[in-house]
Amino acid sequence: MVLPRHLAPRMLDALADTPVTLLVGARQTGKSTLCRAIAGHDHPARYVTLDDAATFAAAHADPVGFVGALEGPVVLDEVQRAPELFRAIKARVDRRRSPGQFLLTGSANVLMMPKISESLAGRMEVLTLWPFSQGEIERTTEGFLDEVFGRKPLRPPPGAASRSQVIARAVRGGYPEILQRPDRDRRGAWFGSYLTTILQRDVRDLANIDGLTQMPRLFELLAARASTLLNHAELSRSTGLPQTTLRRYLALLEATLLIHSIPPWSSNRSKRAVRTPRIVLGDTGLLAHLLGATVETLAESASVGPLLENFVVLELLKQASWRQARLQVFHYRTHSGDEVDIVLEAPGGAIVGIEVKAAATIGAGHFKGLEALRRDAGTRFHRGIVLYTGREALPFGRDLWALPFSALWNLGAPSR
Repeated sequence: MVLPRHLAPRMLDALADTPVTLLVGARQTGKSTLCRAIAGHDHPARYVTLDDAATFAAAHADPVGFVGALEGPVVLDEVQRAPELFRAIKARVDRRRSPGQFLLTGSANVLMMPKISESLAGRMEVLTLWPFSQGEIERTTEGFLDEVFGRKPLRPPPGAASRSQVIARAVRGGYPEILQRPDRDRRGAWFGSYLTTILQRDVRDLANIDGLTQMPRLFELLAARASTLLNHAELSRSTGLPQTTLRRYLALLEATLLIHSIPPWSSNRSKRAVRTPRIVLGDTGLLAHLLGATVETLAESASVGPLLENFVVLELLKQASWRQARLQVFHYRTHSGDEVDIVLEAPGGAIVGIEVKAAATIGAGHFKGLEALRRDAGTRFHRGIVLYTGREALPFGRDLWALPFSALWNLGAPSR
């Protein structure tokens, strides 16, 4: 399915003033399609992929000669397969510092790979392409982040999605291929093949070793613990992996963008690094597949809460990826047990807290964690929001709101 991508303008901005643009994203999120479209129209460039065996062999055998032979602007796809190219790219860029020379793509976060000897700092802008957002699927541009950090009262358009419709969106996920497969069994077959490719080829290529037999089991356990605090000791016991090996496997899964760690928020920045992150999977369709969950089984299941929380986190990460003013995404937990699922921090320090509830009705008690965050953040606290499966936007006191889930993609979106 060819749909416009909201990240495209950011990519063109980067190509206009930066020598190297690196587009990272999990496999099958549409990186090649987007780069081919840009290279064929707005930023003409030659397209070269390292998934081609002969091209890969040439790049690996003589990185300097390979890069030297690339004339004009070039798209270099799946660059994580030949990390030795980065030194040669740096040398070429340093000889001629013009913008838009290289558009690189990677199905792994190459900056996390130990083989990368040159980070191209100051020469490269890194952008992330996620699976389709709900706004991209609906062919509209989400305005949620601008609205919640604004000053106006929050008024989502009428026609909020029902609980079952929200769950259906989460179970579907956002991979382009999945949007073309209405049949549940065919979607399951695609997810199964996708996981086999990632876990048996891409992860092994990054690790450069065989013997990753516990990786599928670990990934399934992470799916069962999605949106929860990462507990290395418990995962080590459950998998039988030593913690040193476990941490290495987790790093590989994060490098391939299958999982993402959400760091803790604290008013004391020095304390953030030592607190426990939460783990989310990179697509809720993939998460539902691993859990064996369907819209029907989730209708009254307690497991719908973590799935919807994972869904909201991903939608916010997607929207943040194309926003000019960068946001950071955290979670919040106090020693006394108060929690906020998501904390958004703007560059100037303003804080918006978001709680995710699968309930269709909301009361004052659902804002307890947000009130704790308000006390901790002080004047930096801008707004607290509870997303729920009801249909109305409801104020719950100063700067506190309950909003329907569909506000994520229709709040502030242009009318169609």
